Amino acid sequence: MNGDPTVRLTTAQALVRFLAAQYTERDGERRRLVAGVWGIFGHGNVAGLGQALLQAAATGEADLPYHPARNEQAMVHAATAYAKASDRLSVFACTASTGPGSTNMVTGAALATTNRLPVLLLPSDMFATRAVDPALQQLEDTRAGDVTVNDALRPVSKYWDRITRPEQLVPAALAAVRVLTDPAETGAVTLCLPQDVQAEAHDWPAAFFRDRVWHVDRPRPDTAALERAAAAIRAARRPLLVAGGGVVYSGATAELRALAEATGIPVADTHAGKGALPWDHPGSVGGLGATGTAAANTLAAEADVVIGVGTRYSDFTTASRSVFRDPGVRLVNVNIARMDAAKLGALTVVADAREALAALRTALDGYRVPAGHERRAGDLAREWAAEVDHLHRAPAANGLLAQTAVLGVLNDALDDRDVVVNAAGSMPGHLQALWRARDPKAYHVEYAYSCMGYEIAAGLGVRLAAPDREVVVLVGDGSYLMMAQEIATMVAENLKVTVVVVDNRGFASIGGLSESVGSQRLGTAHRHRDPATGRDDGPPLPIDLAANAASLGAHAVRARTLDDLRAALRKARDSEGVTVIEVRTDPRAPGPDSEAWWDVPVAETSALDTTRGARRAYERDRTARRHHL
Repeated sequence: MNGDPTVRLTTAQALVRFLAAQYTERDGERRRLVAGVWGIFGHGNVAGLGQALLQAAATGEADLPYHPARNEQAMVHAATAYAKASDRLSVFACTASTGPGSTNMVTGAALATTNRLPVLLLPSDMFATRAVDPALQQLEDTRAGDVTVNDALRPVSKYWDRITRPEQLVPAALAAVRVLTDPAETGAVTLCLPQDVQAEAHDWPAAFFRDRVWHVDRPRPDTAALERAAAAIRAARRPLLVAGGGVVYSGATAELRALAEATGIPVADTHAGKGALPWDHPGSVGGLGATGTAAANTLAAEADVVIGVGTRYSDFTTASRSVFRDPGVRLVNVNIARMDAAKLGALTVVADAREALAALRTALDGYRVPAGHERRAGDLAREWAAEVDHLHRAPAANGLLAQTAVLGVLNDALDDRDVVVNAAGSMPGHLQALWRARDPKAYHVEYAYSCMGYEIAAGLGVRLAAPDREVVVLVGDGSYLMMAQEIATMVAENLKVTVVVVDNRGFASIGGLSESVGSQRLGTAHRHRDPATGRDDGPPLPIDLAANAASLGAHAVRARTLDDLRAALRKARDSEGVTVIEVRTDPRAPGPDSEAWWDVPVAETSALDTTRGARRAYERDRTARRHHL
């Protein structure tokens, strides 16, 4: 334009070159924004992005490594886990072909956005020119000609655009990176790429491809907001601080520890915040909420001021708004996102967690909780530690191990910096209550979307982000059967990962929930359908998970005792490549009691005695639910 230098490239080639030139910087540390591209090629992207990535590697014109995946949802999970392990400062892009390849990414996008984690999605789209209409895999909408299946990604994306002309890429790409690098607004970012536009050439301004650094700032708290928060805390006799993921992503663990030690305020944590304060720190009281510790939930019930730092306050964290029981309780929320800071009628401090915690420590100089409150928190934490010791040694029954004992062996076997990865089922609840984390990056549990199938793919992403750490994936047999194929990707990428498959022959978590709401564990076991009754309560299915893992290229081990598990973990640590350890557990073995509630409505009328009994319990328990206004 106007004599400025230009470069003639296809839209896909321009996008690859642009992405390779983006960087983030925080606290003086600069790093690549887009570490690479996950993808599965089809007719929608093989001649566009596929050709562009090949050309970039062959000519060296752009450094953007390509990694092939086995499932589109899984590659988004791997990219999201990479961003989480990278404190949201580096991401992966994901490309898929038109139609089912692109819609397979919707679940991954929802997970990323729910967790406030950045991932760049590049779904292929139909012909922008409509020269071929309908094209293969095209959805025809009678209401509008510009609707495609990629519109399904709109509600689960923080930014969404469709590039129907090459020149639209310039503002769209810049807007996409703005959202990817904004900790207050980040999530899945989607740029839909029609297959004809990907291959179309354009004269691009050369300045579009210069190195560009996106500075990730640390917003400081407003003075008046900080003063209001400090005044509320100073008036507290029984305060509790809740550390969420924002503490970890901000790198604010030292500031959290300093505040806890200066004031004596006990610290509970969420899944995303676990390890922000070491489990054995005198001020740590463990996980909060429906799957938390009795120590944290008791203190939450008594708290007159609750300080949430970097938490989105999900229903599990608040025990469906029943955990904060003091009639006059006040909440103070510190969050970089105003939406989260304003939850539960709180006094809001919109700021970076590290800046806010440091400022609060200064503002609270001279304040310390009453000695009785500090002693009570310590006593409750010690009582819970004894309960954890007990559950970590739970005996086997009927030849099957207790899941809590499996976690005890794992907790002992892993070093402080080793990363445990998990997402859905009964294990997240057991982990939040029982796992002893000292390092803020060593506990990687996705529980905002609680997505079955995340675990193995996430282990792949974590290993790429943290090659200097051992990565141990914990996955139930239900999740394994949904999405195990990225074991083959780990093997192809020559990555060292240990996968522990906890096999309880079904869906133990939802089975227990089903029983509690009077639904008698319907459909929660892996069994044959009984021809005589028509029900799925016949003999167990002959599923061999170790054999399946071996078929994908992993070294597979069957551990039937805790000593077997210990030996297998030692061998896995000393080996290279992927090790999968299958462990059989008892789905009905007792777990930790958080002494908290989770709101799952029960049928109001029923012909079943079990359901009617569950409804009576539900009506009793929901009386503890409250609004915080």
